[in-house]
Amino acid sequence: MECYAKFNVRGGNSAFDCIMFDLDDTLYPFSAGISTACKRNIEGWNSFISGFFFSHRDLYIVAHVFAYHFGTDFLVERCGFPQSDASGLRVELFKTHGSTLAGLRALGYDIGADEYHSFVHGRLPYERIKPGPQLRILLLSITQRKIIFTNSDRVHVSKALNRLGIEDCFDQIICFETLNPNLSMATHPEEIPIVLKPSKEAIRIAISVGAVNPHRTLFLDDSLRNIVAGKALGLRTALVGTTVKSSEADYTLDNIDNLAKVILEIGVIGGSSSKAKEQKMKRSRSEIDMLVSPTTVVA
Repeated sequence: MECYAKFNVRGGNSAFDCIMFDLDDTLYPFSAGISTACKRNIEGWNSFISGFFFSHRDLYIVAHVFAYHFGTDFLVERCGFPQSDASGLRVELFKTHGSTLAGLRALGYDIGADEYHSFVHGRLPYERIKPGPQLRILLLSITQRKIIFTNSDRVHVSKALNRLGIEDCFDQIICFETLNPNLSMATHPEEIPIVLKPSKEAIRIAISVGAVNPHRTLFLDDSLRNIVAGKALGLRTALVGTTVKSSEADYTLDNIDNLAKVILEIGVIGGSSSKAKEQKMKRSRSEIDMLVSPTTVVA
């Protein structure tokens, strides 16, 4: 028999005590173009990657990890790999590792997370993320605890939330550093594997660090793979960015702004109460920074 006495509860009579939000392409739309810009930045790693010694087999594997997650033009034009070869191996490796950084480190290439994120996210056109006043009103009206759960690093999270104008709307942020608190201690890249969604380990860490009851937590994400992983560990799930029903998701919604309309079990407050809620959620810059600080996870 499971006991959730230790979990934080703030849902009243609602079916949910907590709502867990993905960030990228969930709280802002894919049409913002951030994902596309990120792909271009990854492709710009040519000069960096060329500094490593790759065996033919390893270069082939690394190339296909890049190909699946970030497109094949760079690989075909600069590395000479036929596009037809990308299908089988790249899918298998991407499903196994979850990201290019994870795949490269798993293969033994000593690429630091901070260096990688600085290059990939450092030149993103954050101005394309537009302020979301309706989203802010929605978040401030929701009575449940609200947690960000993303694979992105803390610097990117902070920039994106600030652009949206919702940096003070969440109780906790679970990000790359939370999932991988000891990565910098590795003496070689394979020693500490990177943990990311959609791995079940990442979901378990989020449940533990967030101190949530998974059966009373709603998890929103634009990735079906992440939704499947969350549901497997007991989370209630909502797939964002589509209205097509899915057996893997308890709910589907085309836009995050429609959250409370589609999922009626979410508790909201309205009217003048929203102003009081907004005042309550105001945080200083140092308090916000604490939300995105890495959390030590003891295995």
